[in-house]
Amino acid sequence: MTVLTPGTATLATLEALYREETPVQLDRTAKPAVDAAAEMVAQAAAGSEAVYGINTGFGKLASTRIAPEDTAHLQRNLILSHCCGVGEPLAADRTRLMMVLKLLSLGRGASGVSWTVIEQIEAMLARGVIPVVPSQGSVGASGDLAPLAHMAAVMIGAGEAIHDGQRMPAAEALARAGLEPVPMGPKAGLGLINGTQFSTACALTGLFDGLRMARASMVIASLSTDAIMGSTAPLVPEIHDLRGHAGQIDVARGMRALMEGSEIRESHREGDHRVQDPYCIRCQPQVLGAALDVLRMAARTLEVEANAVTDNPLVLVEAGRIVSGGNFHAEYVGFAADQIALALAEIGAIAQRRVALMVDPTLSFDLPPFLTPDPGLNSGFMIAEVTTAALMSENKHLANPCVTDSTPTSANQEDHVSMAAHGALRLGRMCQNLSVILGVELLCAAQGIEARAPLATSQRLQAVIAHLRRSVPALAQDRYLAPDIEAAAAMVRSGALEQVAQLEMPS
Repeated sequence: MTVLTPGTATLATLEALYREETPVQLDRTAKPAVDAAAEMVAQAAAGSEAVYGINTGFGKLASTRIAPEDTAHLQRNLILSHCCGVGEPLAADRTRLMMVLKLLSLGRGASGVSWTVIEQIEAMLARGVIPVVPSQGSVGASGDLAPLAHMAAVMIGAGEAIHDGQRMPAAEALARAGLEPVPMGPKAGLGLINGTQFSTACALTGLFDGLRMARASMVIASLSTDAIMGSTAPLVPEIHDLRGHAGQIDVARGMRALMEGSEIRESHREGDHRVQDPYCIRCQPQVLGAALDVLRMAARTLEVEANAVTDNPLVLVEAGRIVSGGNFHAEYVGFAADQIALALAEIGAIAQRRVALMVDPTLSFDLPPFLTPDPGLNSGFMIAEVTTAALMSENKHLANPCVTDSTPTSANQEDHVSMAAHGALRLGRMCQNLSVILGVELLCAAQGIEARAPLATSQRLQAVIAHLRRSVPALAQDRYLAPDIEAAAAMVRSGALEQVAQLEMPS
């Protein structure tokens, strides 16, 4: 059981919850604040003063008053009417994280929902009731309305959910899990569907997977450097200290440690006619380090957002006021998602150039053409390199900014939106593409290093090759390569490479 204190969740905790299906519970010290806000909302719903979303309509209909006896019906209608999502369902691990983020937001005691709503989310997570949430339909302001509505619908017994690996009507899933639909209080629906939790969950998973790709890239780039007998002179610390960027310094330090003791490197310190390596070898700390720093900047933004209250209106208990604002606007998440996308595209771009370098006999410093021992009869990694070029190009296209593409919605009441939802959603596809690019580079680099025998790479990098070879044998003759590529890409996605290589990186 993971106990979360609203406002203090760390990225490490959220990543663990993303990768492992652990039950989650809010710290019970949050309950008094939640109850106090809910009581203020109940009083407002019964009062004569118009309070947005509690006893009024929504958006352009905010001037329409709702009778006190209809406020619960209003919230149910709100949820059902906003279930307009389309497209492929969000992956279950992302949906779970979205629910965790909603718990954190509601637990701050500024949303005005009842504690029973929070308990329903906790129980669904504990008992494996995962809403089916279509992945398209949010523009990232007035929150992620459609995706969150599909989540909220399951809580009241509408829509669909996954339970025990089966997709079924939500009412059936709740019943099988021993749960009942939760009643909607006077602001429960609005508190559930307003917010940035869909966008933030997708951006966070892109961040977590992207950081894993960056670390794997350091390991694989070190292998590639040895495979083409590249110089490690560009990794000396003085170069990077003179520039001063943390990411660049960290990458150079990490690659030096990974390559320490390489016989291949020692063999060509003297007498190598090459003066400088291509940029994809010489500038690895500068490129990967910059991408790493961009990911770290995005991480700081998303950690704040994960702990934020992002619905509307907000219940300011100490001030005794319920105030309309705009915390549902996901501009911060949109910018962070665009930053992550740029970093992913650049990690893939320089990795693809290293693949191209290794398969090209005019550039690879005596490696066999396309890394096959019998070229001509065999094509080796020729088309695997083409695949990396295709995926690199796709990621470049996907990296175009989304946050700048606003459009008015809701009869011009919501006239500037963040587009954070699809900006964040695309990161999953980009990470998948990047894992394949890096997986192909891993295959090529291992093959190249083995072609340098009897010279050996460092012990750490030898361990990585041995790990690969337990699943993928060396390419002696052409064979059906797709399973090999997927196996290598899966190693990248799993985080195994950095563990096997004993890569040490600051957070």
